[in-house]
Amino acid sequence: MHADTAQEHRPVSLPDELRGRQAVLAVNAGSSSLKIGLYPMPDAPAAWSAVCEGLEPGGTPHWQLRGQAPRPLQAVRPRPGGPQTEAFDLALEELAGWLAQADVQLIAVAHRIVHGGERFTAPCKLDGEAIEALHLLAPLAPLHQSHNLAGVQAFRRQWPEVPAVGCFDTAFHAGLPDVEKRLPLPQALANQGLRRYGFHGLSYQFVSARLGEHSSRSTGRVLMAHLGNGASLCAMREGRSFATTMGFSALDGLMMGTRCGSLDAGVLLHLWRTGWTLQRVEALLYRSSGLKGVSGLSADMRTLRGSTDPAARQAIELFQHRARREAGALSAVLGGLDVLAFTGGIGEHDALTREAIAAALEPFGLRLDAARNQAARGDSIQAIHDEDSSVEAWVIPTDEGRVAAKAAFDLLKDSTP
Repeated sequence: MHADTAQEHRPVSLPDELRGRQAVLAVNAGSSSLKIGLYPMPDAPAAWSAVCEGLEPGGTPHWQLRGQAPRPLQAVRPRPGGPQTEAFDLALEELAGWLAQADVQLIAVAHRIVHGGERFTAPCKLDGEAIEALHLLAPLAPLHQSHNLAGVQAFRRQWPEVPAVGCFDTAFHAGLPDVEKRLPLPQALANQGLRRYGFHGLSYQFVSARLGEHSSRSTGRVLMAHLGNGASLCAMREGRSFATTMGFSALDGLMMGTRCGSLDAGVLLHLWRTGWTLQRVEALLYRSSGLKGVSGLSADMRTLRGSTDPAARQAIELFQHRARREAGALSAVLGGLDVLAFTGGIGEHDALTREAIAAALEPFGLRLDAARNQAARGDSIQAIHDEDSSVEAWVIPTDEGRVAAKAAFDLLKDSTP
């Protein structure tokens, strides 16, 4: 996969529109990958993007640049922090070199951060105190938060003079009605912050904005489906989150790639009584369940679609059933449905999943156009409803980096004397 080819080692050439420009760098730092996009203008697509994968211990670090074969990182030099930190920092050094060659001046680095808790309900500049407070929320999103914040620290080391901006997935849901926030637990626990928060907020913010540009019904009863390795639904009224499937953590709601989604708490009690440790249960819920756990094969819908194994088919059917069930419930909470929007890797690319969910919403007046649905590939915003459907249906490719970059531009503008 990482053969020594001329294509891999040719000089990295950034687009001409970036040369000599100022830009915001949007960052999504995960446990094994670093996704970046350069945005020279607010609320416009990235002029250039790339992914560095294989950053996990034992991985094979490489850049995947748009339109090019994988490009291996150079030899990792010893430095404090272990193999993952070494590879991450080296990836930033390479990125810094590419930006310097193109004379790109970073004016901000905008970071996607999964959990903002009750305090961080809007984008903000990240100083040491804010980062420390966000670390305290890591137990609420153990699969994401610590990696997001490690990315913040690494970029601050590489570009200490460039403002870091935090953009929070929970912020879009900060205005949820109290009845949606509250868990049926004693008040003393609610006072400790145990409540429903909701996630995928940057994606939902982007989809909501694009709907506003294409649909006159965007301020009505809207159901957005972010379906991918992480999956959730969000019911929206008047452009604001009204209800969502994810709750206190990113484990709640829909079945996902490796996460179980909603699960009877009695299952956890049973596992603990039979000797399972906290660490083993956590690994089960976050990394060994969902599509991967049920199929025993993969968390990737494309792989499961191509398999003849009955377990793969069962995993797909269960994923679709859980999505249909929650979609119907949220449509009922909205009191009907005006618009359905699909996004995320599965939502944008898997026509059969869209068809299965839409079929369950036919009682609300939704009719898909089969040809439009089949043709939608996630490369552009496309309407997929039939002409006589009383509910609109759309496929909208998400761009969380664009939302984060715009937030950084706005913060810089507001702080300019």
